[in-house]
Amino acid sequence: MSDTSLTPTPSSSPVSTTSGDVVELDKGHHQGTGGLPERFSDPGLPPHIPRAADLDEAAADRAEKQVAALFGLSILGTLGFLVSFFAIDPDARVFIPFIGNSNLYNIVIGVTLAIAVFAIGAGAVHWAKTLMPDEEVAEDRHPIRSSDADRAAAVDVILDGGDKAQLPRRPLIKATLGGALALFALPFVVQLVRSLGPMEKAVAESAETIWDIPTEGEKAGQPIRLMRDPEMTPIRADEVTIGSVYHVMPETLQKYLDEEHHILEAKAKAAVLLMRLGPEDLTIPKQIEWSYAGIVAYSKICTHVGCPVGLYEQTTHHLLCPCHQSTFDVKADCEVIFGPAKRPLPQLKITVDDEGYLVAPQGFAEPVGPSYWERER
Repeated sequence: MSDTSLTPTPSSSPVSTTSGDVVELDKGHHQGTGGLPERFSDPGLPPHIPRAADLDEAAADRAEKQVAALFGLSILGTLGFLVSFFAIDPDARVFIPFIGNSNLYNIVIGVTLAIAVFAIGAGAVHWAKTLMPDEEVAEDRHPIRSSDADRAAAVDVILDGGDKAQLPRRPLIKATLGGALALFALPFVVQLVRSLGPMEKAVAESAETIWDIPTEGEKAGQPIRLMRDPEMTPIRADEVTIGSVYHVMPETLQKYLDEEHHILEAKAKAAVLLMRLGPEDLTIPKQIEWSYAGIVAYSKICTHVGCPVGLYEQTTHHLLCPCHQSTFDVKADCEVIFGPAKRPLPQLKITVDDEGYLVAPQGFAEPVGPSYWERER
């Protein structure tokens, strides 16, 4: 490598390197800093480029109308949601190209609520980009608590922001934004009020399961066989041993699959756990009456928030809900012994038919699933 040297200038000083080369550093630079200055000068903010709305009042008026149109679209979306929420049958179905047979109620309220949310956001963004002030501002660091003068000035800045956002000059934006935000809260209020309303429908829906004995058709009045889930094969009483656990569905599930579309809800309410206890473990008269040869069946749906109770401890005969650790004592008619659940799991009455298969001669005597304040044991 050939030696290299830089010709000194009046403002430079020579510095020797380990290889013997000589380089010059400008005054104000120090050896070992890579040639960087001790302090950087403030580059300042880039120059502000005015927007069309800043220079042309007609452009500002167009922007105002565009923002107002978006807020107005949000109002229409919210009104469409409210009308659809009450006017459309929740079970109504319609064919939609590229999607298929769908629930009309869910689609309409979903689309209208999406329009209401999107239009408010789009209007706010367009307002900020076209009419609100867009100058960059640098604020020096200062103590955590500002002086009284600065605090008063901050209040003035906030008040002045309304003027700079042209709220006094743009009453159309102010009116449509107020209407959009005021109406936008109604969908959430309506749903909350409905959920806190009369519980008769919820009670009836929880009390009815596909374990209920048919009153019409070929099998009217006949007990329903207990079937393994998911194999859907019948269970003989002599196949249930102490310590084993069966996940059970009613034999009528197949018929329900062919006729109804709310199959997931039906399966959830009908899920049952079947297990066998020793004769000495059953002491409660009602539990003994509703069991067969030590075999008991209980709803699998936790009475806390409806999670599946799927963990069985053979030595203690405890059922555990994995969601929030509610624990039920099978020997005590599934009373709650730990956790947030407040009510026992409902028991399903079982017996055997002429062929030795386990059957349910009646449905649950109480609603299954999460508790509510109007439910009685």
